[in-house]
Amino acid sequence: MLSWLATLEQTPLSVLLRESPSLWAFPFVLYLHTLGLALLAGLSVAIDLWVLAARTWPRSVAMAGLHRAMWLGFSINALSGLALLLAYPAKALTNWVFFAKLSCVVLAMVALEQLRREAFTPTGEARLDVSARARWLAAASLCLWAGTILAGRMLAYTYTILLASEPYCWTPSSTGYATHSCRHSSPRFVGHGLSAKRCTSAG
Repeated sequence: MLSWLATLEQTPLSVLLRESPSLWAFPFVLYLHTLGLALLAGLSVAIDLWVLAARTWPRSVAMAGLHRAMWLGFSINALSGLALLLAYPAKALTNWVFFAKLSCVVLAMVALEQLRREAFTPTGEARLDVSARARWLAAASLCLWAGTILAGRMLAYTYTILLASEPYCWTPSSTGYATHSCRHSSPRFVGHGLSAKRCTSAG
């Protein structure tokens, strides 16, 4: 798998995103990812807090525009996230925190849709009480978005392999993958029991 990830990060688009000095490359993609999260999680949290604070509300309240904005945010987040993943594939795909973040996002989107159907489906009644299920979904949504943001920040500190900026030579071994240096230097601990030596030449 590591050899495949190393090949993936050397594709032209990956190299462009990661190594271009232009602000329109990696910094702009990172900005789009933050913007998408603000639209999606920010609006969702606001709705969740409203549901938890309210006792009743008019079913005529228009939420379609907000939900379209949240799905727009999700689309921006997904596309920019794919670009960030392509820039550093090994950093994310070898880290369990990345998959925890994805799980939180998926569950949060499920909670969002369930809350929309539970609380904001038009009916003939002027006002309705906030149901216990709507409150439970809102609370779950808050926890899931908090988990998403926490996992996203932890990604910067919990990775064990970063092939692009840590040029190690990976070779198969009896225990999975071992590493060796192109020119011998002192061993380094990479993580998960892997001992590595930095490659000090282009090979």
